[in-house]
Amino acid sequence: MENNAADMKAVLEHFQYDRFAVANGMEVIEVRPGYARARMPLESRHLNSVGIGHGGAMFTLADLAFAAACNSAGQVTVAVHMSLACMKAARQGPLLAEAQEISRSRKISTCTVRVTDGEGTLVALFQGTAYIKNEPFPPRGQEPTSQ
Repeated sequence: MENNAADMKAVLEHFQYDRFAVANGMEVIEVRPGYARARMPLESRHLNSVGIGHGGAMFTLADLAFAAACNSAGQVTVAVHMSLACMKAARQGPLLAEAQEISRSRKISTCTVRVTDGEGTLVALFQGTAYIKNEPFPPRGQEPTSQ
């Protein structure tokens, strides 16, 4: 399905209502076909017990970018497998997650997401595979809620 600028705007706006990401200070900042970037400040709530970026926070940020990238083709796409490898302790924010769709067939999307710290250093690498449903994205007739 071909996308235009209005479609990308709709995809970007849709992710402003991702409740979990928003509650944790994350936002999608760019979407293009097969590509997305998301940002998260590195605040005390994002740190683990030894004072570095929590793996779960980095995973959620990468998952948000992954979702935006694979849904950017205009079809609902849902994750079926994801993994995260931590490369270096995240000590300085903001953290950026850059997702790139590396393969797309009729039913499967595969993305790689690079998570970098405030200095641009790679801190985590995420790999995600998603199933492409035969439904339009953003979903039509469903208004996102902010509750």
